[in-house]
Amino acid sequence: MKVGRGEKQRGSIASVINMTQGTIMAKTAAALHILVKEEKLALDLLEQLKNGGDFEKLAKKHSTCPSGKKGGHLGEFRQGQMVPAFDKVVFSCPLLEPYGPLHTQFGYHIIKVLYRN
Repeated sequence: MKVGRGEKQRGSIASVINMTQGTIMAKTAAALHILVKEEKLALDLLEQLKNGGDFEKLAKKHSTCPSGKKGGHLGEFRQGQMVPAFDKVVFSCPLLEPYGPLHTQFGYHIIKVLYRN
């Protein structure tokens, strides 16, 4: 069977993508988070967010982190700058979707990743 030029090019692109897929990783990210002490509250907040709740308003009202005053904005940070469990989630979870609760030594986090570079 003869392979057309377009098919060969697509195959080449797919090969490059497969070769680099595991090596191209984000180095920085920006995220929002809500930090609370109780898992039950974290689960309730996550449910509110999944039903259209406003992340920034909920962060201002409930977060025990100083970032709560800024709507939970953590700004941009480098990979490895946060505690390992938080870092792992931020650099792997889906973008723009509330994720959690994640338990760390600080409490329970609800996280929303805005972007990764």
